[in-house]
Amino acid sequence: MIDQPRSFITYIVELRTRLLYCLIAFAGLLAFILPFSNYFYRWLAIPLLNQLPQTSHLIATDVAATFFVPLKFAMLLSFALIIPFILYQAWLFVMPALYQRERNWVWLFMLSGTLLFYSGMLFAYGVVFPLLFQFFVQTTPMNVLLLPDISAYLSLALQLLMAFGIAFEVPIVIVLLALVGIDVNRIAQQRRYFIVAAFIIAMFLTPPDVVSQTLLAVPLCLLFELGLLAARVIAKNEPTWDI
Repeated sequence: MIDQPRSFITYIVELRTRLLYCLIAFAGLLAFILPFSNYFYRWLAIPLLNQLPQTSHLIATDVAATFFVPLKFAMLLSFALIIPFILYQAWLFVMPALYQRERNWVWLFMLSGTLLFYSGMLFAYGVVFPLLFQFFVQTTPMNVLLLPDISAYLSLALQLLMAFGIAFEVPIVIVLLALVGIDVNRIAQQRRYFIVAAFIIAMFLTPPDVVSQTLLAVPLCLLFELGLLAARVIAKNEPTWDI
């Protein structure tokens, strides 16, 4: 049952309160992480450092980069870690306007979407990074000393982490399509087009090399099949939504 209607001003005050909680959580976590920002950046760089020759190391071509790059990563890490808290605050804000059945689905999608997003980032860090950086190091031309810049590495790492985090949301999209009335078998028939689209998406989301593009496209295809499986199970037990 939907809770009693609230005035527009009440919603504005509630939204401000939720945003304030999120800002406080972000500031508090950032204050905790900031003194250790250099250590956290080194943790981010471990997959690359493990592949570099002993004569190579990370460098900074900008004097200020030694301060601002770890700071930027500390801020982004703080934001990434409080995503569940932000979603929880969003849930508390919209919950009174939802029926019980809608609340259950929103909660389920928020929880599963968060877990899939983090799973994608962990997959990128633990599987893709070592393979990708090993490939880059091994293909370095002779007489070239590889000295990656810390700013460039941060940009590349964040690009890959975000790409894999977002790409792992494919099952959620498949289930949503099934719930709004699109037949699961019809979605499955588009498999060959999805495979092509997966490689095209990987081409735009990852650096311009075959290794990282393949490492993103293949999990996308597997997640497509996982989404089909989940959609078939849900379709048998849940009526479609009226949009």
